[in-house]
Amino acid sequence: MRYTLRQLEVFVAVAQHESVSHAARALALSQSAASTALAELERQFDCRLLDRIGKRLKLNTLGFQLLPKAVALLDRAEEVEELLRGQQGIGTLDVGATLTIGNYLATLLISDFMQQHPGSRIRLQVRNTRTIIDGVRHHELDLGLIEGQCEDEEVITQPWVEDELAVFCAPGHPLAGQGPVELDRLMREDWIMREEGSGTRLTLEQAARHRRGRFNTLLELEHTEGIKRAVESGLGIGCVSRLALRDAFRRGSLVPIPTPDLDLSRQFAFIWHRHKYLAPGMREFLKLCRQMTEGIRCSDQIDLPHHS
Repeated sequence: MRYTLRQLEVFVAVAQHESVSHAARALALSQSAASTALAELERQFDCRLLDRIGKRLKLNTLGFQLLPKAVALLDRAEEVEELLRGQQGIGTLDVGATLTIGNYLATLLISDFMQQHPGSRIRLQVRNTRTIIDGVRHHELDLGLIEGQCEDEEVITQPWVEDELAVFCAPGHPLAGQGPVELDRLMREDWIMREEGSGTRLTLEQAARHRRGRFNTLLELEHTEGIKRAVESGLGIGCVSRLALRDAFRRGSLVPIPTPDLDLSRQFAFIWHRHKYLAPGMREFLKLCRQMTEGIRCSDQIDLPHHS
């Protein structure tokens, strides 16, 4: 075989970082060692895999075709290495989760997984839907757990469990306890919103798309807990997953606003790259996720330890 795993590792890192120096740092190599490995790979096969555009290195057509195959091969190689070390081939898993899933479900799943597979390592990134999809598409994440839509042709989407958003306010807000509220009235309220690119924001905007006019966004926050605090202090109304509101509704520190005009149901989903090799660790993790939601209709029925 004329190429080495190290050469492929350098190629994948350069493709992800679009820079030899950043790739070298990520692999703990000197810049010249990384440069040499990439140059050797191209020289041996008399081909170009990346084009220099300004200061960045971008994949060309051949590079694009090679990337998923190189990633899959490196995944298999890692599995072989784990097996030879006597670690049942579970290895390292890079998981990306969107905020609701990341804050309420992912950490529990990961601790269960680590208990079942003590030799394994999991890295979790919690970001918005758009960022997680990008990470999966660029092979930076093995698996994504998302709460928004994914239309990307390079990415496989599998439904996981239903989720429902709820519009809510502080108990002292004029809309508290008023019964169902029409969309026109909601549009006039001050809103504490998630940022653009979040699945929650998209679901709410899609649900209201049949009405003209825009939501009156007073404040945009990236974190569900921040939105809950802002609404609790009376700044405006919000909309997040019922899963994140369950304890606050039970305590009465926040109250739901019934919104019959809005369909706020959505689906949590698993995503991975179309060319991804499903290593045993990934298959085990998916199995654990499905076990957690077995027989459950909606995410807010999942049995969780109480948040304060």
